[in-house]
Amino acid sequence: MRTTPKASELIRNFEHGHFREIPKLAIGDTVNLKVQIQEGNRVRIQSYQGTIISRHRAGLQTTITVRKTFQGVGVERVFPIHSPQITAIEVIKHAYVRRSKLYYLRGRSGKAARLRTRITD
Repeated sequence: MRTTPKASELIRNFEHGHFREIPKLAIGDTVNLKVQIQEGNRVRIQSYQGTIISRHRAGLQTTITVRKTFQGVGVERVFPIHSPQITAIEVIKHAYVRRSKLYYLRGRSGKAARLRTRITD
């Protein structure tokens, strides 16, 4: 008989208390993230709006890659969605995509980078 739990059970029990409630996120969605930024001894909230181009599912370490175009330059950031630095996640619109990774958007700009809007009920 085993008296001590496995390491995977300990990790799962620890992670269970740290999950956050997040909206349903899909690849191609346009999201607005509110991120806490530490500047010296001040903390402020910065908005980051872009398209989700990939998602890495790994429990508590689940991340999304969000891409936006700022002054003609593509900017991508990877956000851990269960991080306490992210104060809010708002889904702006859904897009119809047929891929799980939208890396092809990196080579496109302007109207070529648009995604078809998905109508949801």
